[in-house]
Formats: sequence, structure tokens, C-alpha cells
Amino acid sequence: MAHQPVPPPPTSTEGARAPALRRLGRVELTALLAMSMALGALGIDVLLPVFPELRETFGLVADPNATAQLITTYFIGLAAGQLVYGPVSDRYGRRPVLYVGYVIYLLGAVLSVLAPTFELLLLARLVWGLGAAGPRSIVLAIIRDTWSGDRMARAMSFVMAVFILVPVVAPTLGAVIGDLGGWRWVFGFCVAMALVMAVWGLRLPETLDPANRRELRWVHVAEAGRTVLSDRRTVGYTLAMTALYGVFTSWIASSEIIISETFGQGERFPLIFGALAGALGIAMLANAWLVERVGSRRLSWIVLRGYVVVSALLLVVALATDGVPPFWLFVTVMLGILGSHALLIPNLNSMAMEPMGSVAGTAAAVTGTVQIAVGALLGALLDRAFDGTITPMAVGFLGYGVLAVLLTRWARYVEVSAETEDVREDAGQLAR
Repeated sequence: MAHQPVPPPPTSTEGARAPALRRLGRVELTALLAMSMALGALGIDVLLPVFPELRETFGLVADPNATAQLITTYFIGLAAGQLVYGPVSDRYGRRPVLYVGYVIYLLGAVLSVLAPTFELLLLARLVWGLGAAGPRSIVLAIIRDTWSGDRMARAMSFVMAVFILVPVVAPTLGAVIGDLGGWRWVFGFCVAMALVMAVWGLRLPETLDPANRRELRWVHVAEAGRTVLSDRRTVGYTLAMTALYGVFTSWIASSEIIISETFGQGERFPLIFGALAGALGIAMLANAWLVERVGSRRLSWIVLRGYVVVSALLLVVALATDGVPPFWLFVTVMLGILGSHALLIPNLNSMAMEPMGSVAGTAAAVTGTVQIAVGALLGALLDRAFDGTITPMAVGFLGYGVLAVLLTRWARYVEVSAETEDVREDAGQLAR
């Protein structure tokens, strides 16, 4: 029997969709959701310029890669926390659970400011990541509550585009604040931003349709989890995102040391990192326009093929230059790779969430946890392989890109097969 997709929530002004748009308007709602998600990115990107100071403060100069643990630990919390936030939000609603995330985020950031040792700083970063998991999963659920289909992909693109503005400005902000007051003031800035979002978030209405509320009992949580994991389209697109997220995570964690040590551009790191992040934002804005004309599935497949080609070019360049190509050439190729990521992330996210309308919170939790947890592990493998050149990173971009292509094709094959079987069943019922 063909797989029956979970019906999406109503697309008119019924149910939970109307209040958010009616009270805030599309622009403010999109900005609020984007900035809530951006808290997670802020907890990463604003730190990067003060890594050298952190190494000196905690005696890590002999092991420059040690500061990458601050990113990895954060991602572990970010992944684990979503498994709790998602099911709880399906029971109690998106808004209160979002505020729990804000509070834990604040606690982690404050503990990081006060941390006297590197070990305690890592523990604080774990708590910080657990807090960041709240906005990360709840925002995806709110988007699914409010939109569907290509409109959801378009909304996801706008949210991600605003979200990407954080990496554009965060390194520069981190460098300026670090120069003025040191790394603890950089963490304090994150505390202030979380407070700002908590106040702004008061304007957000509840978006969960009362008909989709689920009791917070193990049997219901397990049922929702099975709904997510039994849909091979959701699984396939989620695993494809995970492969891409793995190498993207490694780039974020290693970008400072690659740009500073491999290419000797340490003083210009905030500008360079911000410019590359700006290219992601522009590409995501372009995606919002393209997806309405091409469709998210077709666009994703076109971009994935281009991604593999550009990644292969980067590997050829790396091998031909002993892993240290001309800097201008490296940046040019990275623009193509990161631009592809910007086009793929919102579309694969929306395609994975599309069949999950009635369990959006749990679905966002499961897909987000797999994406971040497994992606962080895949990224850590690349981090450990760093040898002072870009070669390991180039291998990762190509290898994980090929894996994403295979997983996407599998998901699409399952999708087409299910649609064909549904048509056959409908035809059979009409014949009878």
C-alpha cells in the first residue's frame, strides 16, 4: 500500500496560520523568526576573532585546534536539546517553549562569561548550545505551521537570508568588542542580544493549531517519531542535509585557522569571513525568487550537480598546489561552494518538513538533531584531518557532496514512486 503523507495544515486563514501573519505581518514575522534562529549562529561566529585570545588565556597556544572544541561542544548541545523542545512544543505550543530556550541560552552565555577554566567554559558552551536548540527547532515548526509547499521554501529562504546576516557582521563585531574589552565582553554581547529577542518575542502569537496538539506521553512521542522516521522522503532529504552540514560545520570551525595560518590573512579574517557569509545571504535571497519559478525540487537537483563540479575543482586545485592555492582562487571557488549551500539548505529543509504538518515540532526536532549531531561528527572528522592545508576540506566538500546527491536522488525516487502508486489507487477506486 502506498505511503500516505501527513496532510498539511490548512492553507487559508483557518487554524493556526492566520494569527501570526495578521498580528505581525510577513516582514516582521520573518525577521523575528530569522533573528531568533540567528541567536544560535551568533553564539558561534562572534567568537571566532577572539580565538587567539582564548588560546592565550587558557594556555592553549601549543594546541591551536583546541578552540574548535568550543564549536563542537556547542553543536552537541544544539543537537541534543532539540529532541526535548520539539515534542514539548507539540503539546504546549511554540511560544512558551521558545522562551524556555531563550532562558537556557542566557544561562549558558552568562556562565561562559564567568568561566575560570577552559573545562568549565566547555561545560558552559554545552548549556549555551542546549538553549540555542530552542529557537533552532521552534522556528522551523512555526514556519511549517504557517506555510506549505514552495511558499514554505520561499519563507525559509527569507528567514535563512536574514539569519546569514549574522555571520556577515558577527566576526567584525567580535573583533571590535574583543579589542575594547576582551573575550568575556564578546560573550556578554550575546547575553544582551538574547534579552532583546526575549522582549521582541512577546509579539509572537501561538501558531500551533489546537487540532495538532499531542499529549506529552511516551506513546504519543514515539508515534510522532515513527511518523517522521517512516517517511523515506523526510529521511532522505534530512540525511542529504546532514552530509552537507557536516562539511559546512567543519568550515565554520576551521575557517579562522585556515584563513589565518594557511593563507596568513589573520588581520583580515573578519572582513573575509563576513564577505563569504554575505554571499550566502545574497544567494538565499535569490533562492526565494528562483524557487517560485523553478520549484524547490528541480532547483535543488540542479544546484547539487553544480556543487559537486565546483567541489571537484577545489580538490584539483588543492592537489595541484600542495594544498595552498593562491588566496584569490581559493576565495573564488569557495564563493561557488558556499553559494550552493545557501540554495540547498532552505530547499532541503522545506522538502524534509513538507509531509510533517501534524507533527511539525517533533519533525523539526528529529531532523534538526540528526542534521546537527551527525553533521558535527562528520565535521569533527575533517577538523582532525587538518594538516595546515585546504586539502582535507576539499576532500570533505566533494565526498559529502556526492553523498548528498545520492541521498537526494533516493528521496526523490521514493517520492515519485509514492505519487505514482497513489494515482494508481485513485484510478482503481474510480474503476470500481
